[in-house]
Amino acid sequence: MAYVIVDTCIDCKDASCVACCPVDCIYEGPRTYYIHPDECINCGICVSVCPPEAIYEDADVPEPLRAFIAINREFFSPAVTALGSPAGASSVGAALRDHPTVAGWTATPGR
Repeated sequence: MAYVIVDTCIDCKDASCVACCPVDCIYEGPRTYYIHPDECINCGICVSVCPPEAIYEDADVPEPLRAFIAINREFFSPAVTALGSPAGASSVGAALRDHPTVAGWTATPGR
């Protein structure tokens, strides 16, 4: 299991989660952050500091937001950023692109 960042982080990007992550597995895109599913150690610290409440354990992601499980994983794939598993966000810096779904995201009123 890993933690997943969902839609409420898009265009918010409060970096509290990044600052507290003990394994540096939260990567930055232009509009949101992404948790690397293979690097996350499931400690849950990021959940406790996320002001927009945008982080869920993958098993607990609400049904309407379950696509974000794949979005977080696909962000690291050759088709999106080709980051693979660099073993630390600070070693690569911010990505130049978001997952296509996030890049084209239109905010839902009231969220």
